[in-house]
Amino acid sequence: MTGREKTFPENELIVSKTDKTGRITYVNDVFIGVSGYTETEAKGQPHSIVRHPDTPRCLFKLMWDMLGHGEEVFVYINNLAKNGDHYWVFAHVTPDLDPNGDIIGYHSNRRVPRRDVIKKLEPLYKKLFDAERSHASSKDGLEASSRLLNEVLKGEGKNYDEFVLSL
Repeated sequence: MTGREKTFPENELIVSKTDKTGRITYVNDVFIGVSGYTETEAKGQPHSIVRHPDTPRCLFKLMWDMLGHGEEVFVYINNLAKNGDHYWVFAHVTPDLDPNGDIIGYHSNRRVPRRDVIKKLEPLYKKLFDAERSHASSKDGLEASSRLLNEVLKGEGKNYDEFVLSL
């Protein structure tokens, strides 16, 4: 990791699509430009190729749980480019459905995030990440960070989407 942050213009969207297992089936030119992966390199790979290792895993668990129930998700994520730079996004992820209403994949649009919201979320994400790392077992760490996130959301009286959209 380089410690350098990449950005992209506010009028652009990073777009990607995956199959049901999270393997990339489509990326747009903005994804290619920001992530540093070519279309050929990205297609067929798990979307986690852009996952920053400091992003709390409980956010992905929350996201996959919601998507698995057919719900859309709004989430702030710090991603990792191929060259080790990082880039923050505000993602809107939705399930793609077939004519019978069955999930066949996922669609993600990512915008330039609000800097003031990132500043508010960074301390929370650090606490969640630290909770994950404080356990020898990754399963126990994920459970601990998920509990902590749920406590924060309960205290706010909001689900995650409502919480981040209110910041």
